[in-house]
Amino acid sequence: QDQLVESGGGLVQPGGSLRLSCLVSGFFLDYYAIGWFRQAPGKEQEWVSWLMSHDGSTQYADSVKGRFTMSRDAVNLSAYLQMDKMKFEDTGVYFCAIRMAPAHYYNSAGEYNHRGQGTQVTVSS
Repeated sequence: QDQLVESGGGLVQPGGSLRLSCLVSGFFLDYYAIGWFRQAPGKEQEWVSWLMSHDGSTQYADSVKGRFTMSRDAVNLSAYLQMDKMKFEDTGVYFCAIRMAPAHYYNSAGEYNHRGQGTQVTVSS
């Protein structure tokens, strides 16, 4: 079955850490790129990071650079987002999305073909 399923969200205090997972299955395993996005209440969707399947290269939004790390399982190709030194503004619904072929840009959800349902992340004291 072709699926993207996120998990690992929850409540964390400022400065804390969470690790999100994106389980990829079926035909979706043949993705070209995988990205993480987030959306906070009342705000526009924001790109967080992407990873290229062919070489594992990653890129991050300035807002998370140095705090978040995206990785991939070499066997099952699931993607992970390690979030450290979290801030209040990291609160939102996080979802993963895949692009099945090369694109000009990877920092827009509109460039991706499929996405998961999302997982809630709340940073609060």
